[in-house]
Amino acid sequence: MAEEKIISPEQPAAMGIHYHYYSLKYMLESQKRAGYQNIELFCAAPHVQMTAEGIADRAELIQTIRDSGLRVVCVTPDNCMGPWQYAVAGAEKIDQSKRCFRHALELAADLDCRQVACHSGWGLLDEPREEAWKRSLDFMEWYCNEAKKIGLTLVMESLRSAESNLVNNLPTLEQYLKELSCDNIKPMIDTCAMSVAGESMEEWFHTFGSEIVHMHFVDGTPYFHLAWGDGDRSLDGYMEVIKANHYQGALTQEITDGRYYDDPAKADEQSYRTLRSYMKG
Repeated sequence: MAEEKIISPEQPAAMGIHYHYYSLKYMLESQKRAGYQNIELFCAAPHVQMTAEGIADRAELIQTIRDSGLRVVCVTPDNCMGPWQYAVAGAEKIDQSKRCFRHALELAADLDCRQVACHSGWGLLDEPREEAWKRSLDFMEWYCNEAKKIGLTLVMESLRSAESNLVNNLPTLEQYLKELSCDNIKPMIDTCAMSVAGESMEEWFHTFGSEIVHMHFVDGTPYFHLAWGDGDRSLDGYMEVIKANHYQGALTQEITDGRYYDDPAKADEQSYRTLRSYMKG
């Protein structure tokens, strides 16, 4: 199977969470050297400092990315560790979250990137889940409308149950998108969340088909976001599904585990080298 050429060289996209102790320039140079042509820009410290007030050193950030020669295929604002999230409660907190995420949309547009990643957010465990669900839908309706104004598509993933009590598996994402009913938000696969939920890639494509336009595509055991070769997922199996469904979107290497913090470039090289045997051309 590994000899069969299935994906294009443009599909693997690097990401930067595991470069937590390295500069943006070092990260971009390392990822380009590994072979990546595209990146998914994770908007969090130390590379992107985004708040409700704006983006620090915004012009320099954009220029550094352009100078790298790498293309940004998705912008992903920090939406798990920071105070900004999609189901937040309280008028002032909602307003600040909206302002922060609007900066992500504007940054994507300025980088000629057409996709911005999102999820449902989460509710507090001591409040009715239905209240958080409604807040999330209201927020996402606003977000979709803002994205549409500048020609962007939102790509939405499920989270692990430890991360969200709203959308944490395939059925709840399907329900959420039906209730939201916006035409510029599409489902995306996160192989970690998918695997932790006990779901298969076949089930995701059976449910959403060609609506799936993006993936966080990593190895795992199943819980972690690992470089390819460090987990126990079947890459051959995933590639068979990708081929059968003619998937042509990005395959982002969302490597997050702390084991890679000392030498993140090595992890990027490992994943790219593993994926290269499946690449056309």
